[in-house]
Amino acid sequence: MAYTHYSQIFRDNVNKYGDRVALRAKTGGLWREITWRSFGQQVSAVAKALVEEGIGVQETIGIFSQNLPECHIADIAALNIRAIPVYIYPTSTAKQAEYLINDAEIKVVFVGDTEQYKKIMELLPRNKFIKRVVVFKKQESIGNPQVALSFSEFLDKGRGLDNDALVQDRLIRADGEDLIRIIYTSGTTGEPKGVMLTHETVMHCMWAHDQRLIDPNENDVNLSFLPLSHVFEGMFSYYALYRGMVNNYLEEPSKIVDFIQEVRPTIMCAVPRFYEKIHAAIFNKLESAPPNKKRLFSWAVEVGRHYHNRIKDLLPIPLTLKLKYALADALVLKKLRALTGGRIKFFPCAGAPLAQDIEEFFYAMGVFIDYGYGLTETCATVTCHEPHNFRFGLVGKPMPGVEVKIDPATSEILVKGKTVMKGYYKKPEATAEVFTADGFFRTGDAGVFEDNGELRITDRIKDLMKTAGGKYIAPQLLESMLLVDHFIEQATIIGDRRKYVSALIVPSFINLEAYAKANNIPFSSREELIARPEIIEFYKNRIDEDTSELARFEKIRRFTLLPHEFSVESGEITPTFKTVRKVVDSNYRDLIESMYSD
Repeated sequence: MAYTHYSQIFRDNVNKYGDRVALRAKTGGLWREITWRSFGQQVSAVAKALVEEGIGVQETIGIFSQNLPECHIADIAALNIRAIPVYIYPTSTAKQAEYLINDAEIKVVFVGDTEQYKKIMELLPRNKFIKRVVVFKKQESIGNPQVALSFSEFLDKGRGLDNDALVQDRLIRADGEDLIRIIYTSGTTGEPKGVMLTHETVMHCMWAHDQRLIDPNENDVNLSFLPLSHVFEGMFSYYALYRGMVNNYLEEPSKIVDFIQEVRPTIMCAVPRFYEKIHAAIFNKLESAPPNKKRLFSWAVEVGRHYHNRIKDLLPIPLTLKLKYALADALVLKKLRALTGGRIKFFPCAGAPLAQDIEEFFYAMGVFIDYGYGLTETCATVTCHEPHNFRFGLVGKPMPGVEVKIDPATSEILVKGKTVMKGYYKKPEATAEVFTADGFFRTGDAGVFEDNGELRITDRIKDLMKTAGGKYIAPQLLESMLLVDHFIEQATIIGDRRKYVSALIVPSFINLEAYAKANNIPFSSREELIARPEIIEFYKNRIDEDTSELARFEKIRRFTLLPHEFSVESGEITPTFKTVRKVVDSNYRDLIESMYSD
């Protein structure tokens, strides 16, 4: 790759694509589009304004917002002056935001709307770093005009400045070792750490994806559904813009079902929970279908399985199978694919364990989940499926230029290459702890290479629990088994230093309430519903069936049904739906203890 700095890619794409649409977002029920030319002009104005605000080379700016086109305008403007964007998850509390602002010494903070604006203004009187707050979305009033500006005012400020030469001078001196992003980990095992990624790291990551993915090009449509603050979405959005794709922004993740139908993306990053929810919705609907429809569904999926597996394994497709598939597709499979917009080329997927039967089901209906493995510290992707001859349940082969080996003593996955982080920001001791003497990054996960060269994740070492009986259990594996069940919305396994395994279960209340009504089970509230003996017995039977293949010491002996979901706002889960166990243990201490009281 000839590029060494993302600013070079951006300038070339602005010149190359001109009046083609680069960014799309829906505001107030109407779509707005930003061309590459306008994108470039706004980036230039913001870059000049940031220089005027005193943002120096390799200093930081903050982006505290839901997914909006303005995030990338501010982001790339920072890169164009060799500054470093730092994203703050949009529903973070003021205290959580303050930690990142202080650690990264952020002077200019871009916020999405009133919600983030109020949090920043709350901590402003006691904060010594923030000098400017810029609000992306229009709102009735912005207080403290000495500090706060609307985005349009900030743009106007930049357009009126005559400091192009200063910006150009920085661009000329751009270096591949510049930091392109500091991404703070979710802090599931301690305080957040700032992962330092360089432009060279991201350049190599994009080159590797060019080699591995199925023809990503300027005609593709990407949907930014996961938070841009997360490494998976953050890095893939850079990649989408590098390839000249149209990038669509989903401001409210809860609206993904409607949004995906409207955008009809060809590519979209998602975590396993997205597929679990679609799978659950399909099978819940199927449960009440008449027998003839159930038989048709099962037949069509089985035909799709045979058809697509032969494509996967580069085998010829017999004429009879082609004919069967054409009918199965017309009657069933095409309708299933429509749930994801109907024209998905592939779904990059990582972030948590994905149940093999869900992966196989989507592939049977004609949707390729490009399942992989990676961490924030490795610029996301370490491994992922190749388009052909992969195996379900595995996380693919190492990306080009990435070296992966298994520690023979602990089975820990070790990674080396240009996509590995420079280190943790201001934390040299923590950085030293995660690297071996020969320069491999310790992932904290255990795995094994199968005979076809693909990696299998066997345990999450940093997440393993040890029961009082000395047996190790992998809670994420158990949770993924439960989440396949369309009557379960969320599940958290308990068992560390306990005499047996238990679980906190959040039912899928849409499906459970429909079941209760169909079976004449009266209830007036969620609390009353989950307390009914027949509902508890219903879940006991389902949990036993879902985990029937587990060893005895891994089986769930007790469980408690909860009337509400775990949330990011409460700190109980991360933006990618990983459980923050220390918070769950604290918030539900009494409930947990009651499951071990006898």
